[in-house]
Amino acid sequence: MPTVLKQRLLAAAFSLSVVASGGYLLYDSGQPSAAVVLAHEVGAFYESSGKHIGTPYVDTLGKGQPWTVCNGVTGPAVDPKRYYSPAECQALEMAILQRSERAARGMFLYWDDYNVWVQASIIDMLYNLGDASLVSSTLLRKANAGDLDGACAEMARWVFGTVNGQRSRLQGLVNRRATTQELCAQWGRDGHWSAGLSEEGA
Repeated sequence: MPTVLKQRLLAAAFSLSVVASGGYLLYDSGQPSAAVVLAHEVGAFYESSGKHIGTPYVDTLGKGQPWTVCNGVTGPAVDPKRYYSPAECQALEMAILQRSERAARGMFLYWDDYNVWVQASIIDMLYNLGDASLVSSTLLRKANAGDLDGACAEMARWVFGTVNGQRSRLQGLVNRRATTQELCAQWGRDGHWSAGLSEEGA
């Protein structure tokens, strides 16, 4: 994982009142969950290299080359003729992330048993790919069979996009999946340095 992203994740975690010495991650129940906030950091880093994009652009690497704005927002909400402020981008992104979290909760049988980092890694996958992509996946099958390690390992397979109409392995996705796989397989686990960073009532 890039050092800059690791620092951003830790800063976000501490801003959410993570207590490293075996304490809890506390957040207002009316706000996005801790997992959503952390997934937002991952997406912001990889979708726009940590830079805000307020002017819609055509994603030439996306399927169908959709109009895109902010950190990977596509669909009917994107008006190519207007500029989106940082606040508008955050609202759009959080709505999609929260929708992804709801989808994940319905798909993953052991969702409530996962730590915040595992949840964030899965939310980022759904945000980037869409939940329909994972419905019949080996990743979901392994997770629901209780094989979380196997599910985390499956993340490394989701690294292909469309370039000039051809299915191609994209380095940006390779890097992003390496991050989500690390978060899923290592962060918050016993023996890992981040094991003390946990959340209350994930």
